[in-house]
Amino acid sequence: MKKVFKGLVIAAAMTMSAGVCLSAAADTAKLDQLLEQVKKDRISEGKIDQAREQEFLSDRADKQALLNKAQAAFNAEEARGKSLTKQFADNEGALAAKEAELQTAQGTLGEMFGIVRGSATETIGAIATSTISAQFKGREDLLKKLSTAKELPTIGELEDLWIALQTEMTESGKVSKFEGNVVNLDGTSGNASVTRVGAFNLITDYGYLVYNADTKEMQPLVRQPEDHVVADATNFKAGAAGEILPVYIDPTSGNILRLKTQEASLEQQFHQGAEVGYVITILLFIGLIIGAVRYVSLTSAQSGINSQLKNLSNPSEKNALGRILKVYHDNKTADVENLELKLDEAIMRETPSVEKGIGMLKLIAAVGPLLGLLGTVVGMIGAFQMITLHGTGDPKIMADQIAMALVTTVQGLLCALPMLFIHALLQSKSNSILHVLDEQSTGIIAAHAEKEKA
Repeated sequence: MKKVFKGLVIAAAMTMSAGVCLSAAADTAKLDQLLEQVKKDRISEGKIDQAREQEFLSDRADKQALLNKAQAAFNAEEARGKSLTKQFADNEGALAAKEAELQTAQGTLGEMFGIVRGSATETIGAIATSTISAQFKGREDLLKKLSTAKELPTIGELEDLWIALQTEMTESGKVSKFEGNVVNLDGTSGNASVTRVGAFNLITDYGYLVYNADTKEMQPLVRQPEDHVVADATNFKAGAAGEILPVYIDPTSGNILRLKTQEASLEQQFHQGAEVGYVITILLFIGLIIGAVRYVSLTSAQSGINSQLKNLSNPSEKNALGRILKVYHDNKTADVENLELKLDEAIMRETPSVEKGIGMLKLIAAVGPLLGLLGTVVGMIGAFQMITLHGTGDPKIMADQIAMALVTTVQGLLCALPMLFIHALLQSKSNSILHVLDEQSTGIIAAHAEKEKA
């Protein structure tokens, strides 16, 4: 048994040894392959590193060449800069020498140069805004050139300056007519015949023009002056040469005319009175209507009484005196006392129709100034409110309220004054009529009393 078991063990051991030998042989083959691969990779990487090293060395040579080139350029520019600096210093010295030489050569001409520049600078504004430039354009261009020039003017430029100044002086004393482009208020433009009065005004067929120095165009005023001023201007324009005609001129070359356009018209001033002013105006119209109606009525009544005075024996009921005479004729048999009472009653019946409306005129004459005072107080209250809100820095803020205060005062006075005159006139007429009635009534009573005594 022992021999058998020992034999099996030996056999097993031999079998295991054979397997291990086979496996070891196989692993050795793989290791050889791996070694060969590593050697190949090492050779390849060496070649790549060598190529990279060669490339780096090549780039390094190129960069060094560029650096050398840049350094050479820098050195050249630095040398050029030093040369230019020296040249600049030399030129500065030369310029200073030339300027000194120029000043010496100019002599008194330098003073003339200053005078020319000063004259051009002083007159450029006056000529550019002058109404004469509406006819003679472009004169300010030469003055602008001379005022900014840094060299001596030429003979031609001096002559042009002389002509420009002489033109301004000569034309300021002339009345000239010319054709020019006029820009209307609606933006349209067209040629028009223009009359220039010296350096003062420009006149066309429909009124005054102003010259806009910014646009170099003639424009009509936004609102023309009063009708009689415009009428004189248009008549002056239409006048024949040598004919002496009156005309209003603006010595400020249009500035006063521009200010006139900003003045409030009568209509605008009327509306500044606002509601109080409207009430005063309504009262004035009512008073005028009452005054006109009562004047016609009293004139008619006075005319009827005058006619009746010429024919006392034939009374007419169409007039107040005739109706009173009718009462006398109807009561001739009454005694004096009863007749007097009846005549007084008849006069009292006529008095209301004679005095009707006169008291209303007196009331309107009294109420008008009171309403004006009310408007004044309201306007001043509004002005003080504006002062409280905005201060006194800008007077225009208070202008509307102050205008209301003043305009209503004027409207109240304008309402009262005519009402007082109309009231006095109608009161006089009514008193005259009542005086005639009283006089005739007293005469009738006196005559009747004499008859009774007889």
